[in-house]
Amino acid sequence: MANLIRSAKSGSDWTTHELISYNITVTAQSPQDFFHRNAEPPLVGIDPSLIDSALDADNVPDDTFQYLTHLDLATNAGQESLIDDFSRETLRLLGFAERGLALSTRYIIPLTICGDNRRIAQTDVCLLDRRSMILLILQEDKTIFNPTQPEPQVIAEAIAAYQYNNEKRQTRGLPTLDAMTIPCITMIGTRPTFYLVPVTQALSVAVVTGQYPNAQTKVIKCITFLGHNRRSSEGMETPNYRRVAFQRFVAFKSLAKEHWQKFLV
Repeated sequence: MANLIRSAKSGSDWTTHELISYNITVTAQSPQDFFHRNAEPPLVGIDPSLIDSALDADNVPDDTFQYLTHLDLATNAGQESLIDDFSRETLRLLGFAERGLALSTRYIIPLTICGDNRRIAQTDVCLLDRRSMILLILQEDKTIFNPTQPEPQVIAEAIAAYQYNNEKRQTRGLPTLDAMTIPCITMIGTRPTFYLVPVTQALSVAVVTGQYPNAQTKVIKCITFLGHNRRSSEGMETPNYRRVAFQRFVAFKSLAKEHWQKFLV
C-alpha cells in the first residue's frame, strides 16, 4: 500500500483510493453498538405531525408544512442545493444549533495534502461554534443525476477540520491536540449514515506529506435502515423511516457532543 500513488486532491476528489492510500478503514456497526444502546431515544418536543404526516398532507401546522416541502423537494432532487437545504433544516429542527452554534452550508475548509496548501474540503453543511471551530460535518451524494462518493469526501473533510481546528487553537495560544474524533453524517438522498472519524496527528502528517501511515485509522459508521425486507431506496419521505431517522439524529447529537466537547475551546 505504501507504493500507491498519492496526489494533492481536494476533498471533493477523494475516492476509496485515497482511503486505501492513507490506511483508513470504515466499519459498519449496529445502532446498539454505535449509539451505546441509546439508538431509539424519545422524540421529546417534536410535533408528531412532523413524524407521521405524508408528504402531501395539507391539514398540518405551518412549520410542518414547510419541513415537508423541503423533504419533498429533496426526495427527487435535481439540484444539490435542495438536499443541502433539507439537511440543514433537519439538523436545525432536531436541535443541533444550540446557543453559540451555527449551521453553515458550503463551508470551505483549507486542506494541506502532499505538500500543497492550496487544496480545500468543502462541506455541504457543517456545525460551527461562534469562534469558527468545526464541530460536525455533513456531506451528501449530490443529486440523482450526478452521484458521487460521499464517504471518502466526508473523511477528507474531517481531516481538514482537524488541521483547521488545531490552527484555531494555535492562534489562541492553546496547544494542538494529538487526536480529535470528528462527528460526520452522509446523506444518500434522504437516508442518513452516521460516522465517527478519529483523526490523529500521525494521519494528518501522512496526508500533508503524502506518505502511508503505519497506524491504521478505524472509522466507524451506522447506516439507517428499517430492515432487510424493506426497499434500500426508502428514505425520510416514508413516515416509518422518518421516525427512525429522527431517533438516530437525536441519538447522534448527544454522541457527537461528547466528542466535540473534547476539542472545543
